[in-house]
Amino acid sequence: MAKTPDYTKTMQDMMANFPIDTSSMQEAMKSQSMLGERLARVALSAAERSTEISAQWAKDSLARMGEFAAAKNEPAEYAKAMSDFASASAEVAAEHMAAYAEVAKKVQMDTVDLMLTAGKDMAADAQKVAEKATRETQAAAKKATAAAEK
Repeated sequence: MAKTPDYTKTMQDMMANFPIDTSSMQEAMKSQSMLGERLARVALSAAERSTEISAQWAKDSLARMGEFAAAKNEPAEYAKAMSDFASASAEVAAEHMAAYAEVAKKVQMDTVDLMLTAGKDMAADAQKVAEKATRETQAAAKKATAAAEK
């Protein structure tokens, strides 16, 4: 009966001649973690600012409600109070919506800036890894060629 050849030693030798450098993977993970942290900071900052805007809007509305709810002597005063409340509410709504728009604009600009920076960093890292891999592959090929010639 024919015996199946054991290629284990051959594969180990071949893999030893083409070592895998895990530092590039570690750097990629580190870069991704840093990007995630920065994006989280942008999101949390926006959430904090949005909460401040909402709280201020609620305070403004409640303050105006107190004025609106006060007892009046004449029925026409109630109509005027309602009209004043509606006008003030519309004005405050416009101001707060503009504040929300500023938060969204800042988040968008910060995110684009982070993504552009990350893209540049990744391209530079990829170039370094490719150059290093090319050098190592050429060295391993020369080593394998020299060993085969002996």
